[in-house]
Amino acid sequence: MKTPLNPDRRARWLVPICIILFCIVALYFTTTFKKMPPILKRGIQPSDFPQLVCLLIVSLTLLMVWKDPVRIVERVTSKSWMTMGLMIGFVALMQVDLFLALGAFAATLTMLWGERRPLNIALVGILIPTTVFFLFDLVFKIRFPRGLLTSLWYG
Repeated sequence: MKTPLNPDRRARWLVPICIILFCIVALYFTTTFKKMPPILKRGIQPSDFPQLVCLLIVSLTLLMVWKDPVRIVERVTSKSWMTMGLMIGFVALMQVDLFLALGAFAATLTMLWGERRPLNIALVGILIPTTVFFLFDLVFKIRFPRGLLTSLWYG
């Protein structure tokens, strides 16, 4: 008679499988991006960066399974559930502006995880999205969808 898998053993495979499935779905969506003609290409194709990130995540997940498998030490805490809820808020606020959502998410997550100094919270909420925006806009030459804040920059 076979014994059912214990929770630790299920989690060892469930978490990595979910991560890899998410990356496969994301990779599929990147194949639907329009290709830029070579004459207009000033950097990487729109699909290149997300594909590289997904492949990196899959590689790191496989490395994790091999070198440091998941072990459940405690139940999911309320702080973890609130963090997942923040992700839902992030997705909702992205409809207004990606960088407004990123700043609000970063600042709120910082407070949720225990930071109480207003200057540090403001730096995380303002510096992270600003750095990400200018890195992609000026270095990678990738324009973001227009939103409340990005329309100010793009004119």
